[in-house]
Amino acid sequence: MLSTVIPVYNEAESIDKLYQELSDVAKQHEYQLEIVFVDDGSTDASWQTISKLAESDPRVRGIRFRRNFGKAAALSAGFAEARGELVITLDADLQDDPSEIPRFLEKMEQDVDVVSGWKQVRHDPIHKVWPSRVFNSLVSLLTGVKLHDHNCGFKCYRREIFEEVRLYGELHRFIPVLAAARGYKVGEIVVNHRAREFGQSKYGFRRFVKGFLDLLTVYFLTGFNQRPQHLLGTIGIGSFFVGFVGLVYMAGYWVVKVVNDIADDVMPPLHQRPLVLYSVGALLLGAQLMSIGFLAELMTAYYGRGTVTYSIKERTDGTPSNSLNASEDSSGMTTNA
Repeated sequence: MLSTVIPVYNEAESIDKLYQELSDVAKQHEYQLEIVFVDDGSTDASWQTISKLAESDPRVRGIRFRRNFGKAAALSAGFAEARGELVITLDADLQDDPSEIPRFLEKMEQDVDVVSGWKQVRHDPIHKVWPSRVFNSLVSLLTGVKLHDHNCGFKCYRREIFEEVRLYGELHRFIPVLAAARGYKVGEIVVNHRAREFGQSKYGFRRFVKGFLDLLTVYFLTGFNQRPQHLLGTIGIGSFFVGFVGLVYMAGYWVVKVVNDIADDVMPPLHQRPLVLYSVGALLLGAQLMSIGFLAELMTAYYGRGTVTYSIKERTDGTPSNSLNASEDSSGMTTNA
């Protein structure tokens, strides 16, 4: 079975057309298809549209959040619900072309575990395209996973990946990086990127700020998860060295001043020299803050595995939300996805 997981946030106008395109692809290629829509707190008629589709087609399943929890939470819920051996993720805004799905599956047959789409020709404003290209280059440089478009939501995964890769915060764009860190093979194909027909983009400048901060988190978790002292120790030694050199210099300064009895108006006393504060403050405050931040990320990744990062209000099959949460905990999908 092939599962498609589609996060939805105020996309009522495009859901029916996306469903029809997916159905046409499944019929043409004789796929056993499952369509999982995750309504991430939409305020329009998205859930009503999903419910109608689920009533008319048993292949469609819907999950509705109580509020907007973010794309990572929506994907986590969808991955926990999906039953196929292969899972396709795509956006609900019709910019991802379902006719590309056969090409994803062909690539998966080449002993690849993750296939990421590359929107080589993008139909987005220039103020989104260029920052995205810079971000993608930075991700590839720091993580070693060479993809042209880490931000592309059109991807295909083997289901077992989500038994080892856990999503939280906004790490959804880094699933290939996290999977590669576990030894999974990552591939890429060029995909058709269509112009938006309905609505408007849900992402602004804050997306790139958050993405950069998440990149630092992923870089630490994938490179130093089991050996944090290699990073923290390096930073600590560097900070200590800078502070030590500064304090040695100021000690020499003080000796010269005292031995030669130099007046304060010529050589100010130590408490009036900012370098003393900079040396001590940079050493203590900077090292402590960085250490606390990285250790907090490490603890979140390790101890937060059993935490459900979303709350489901209802499902199309009528199952109460508390039984879904219980099944997620017992299945391990939420814990590890």
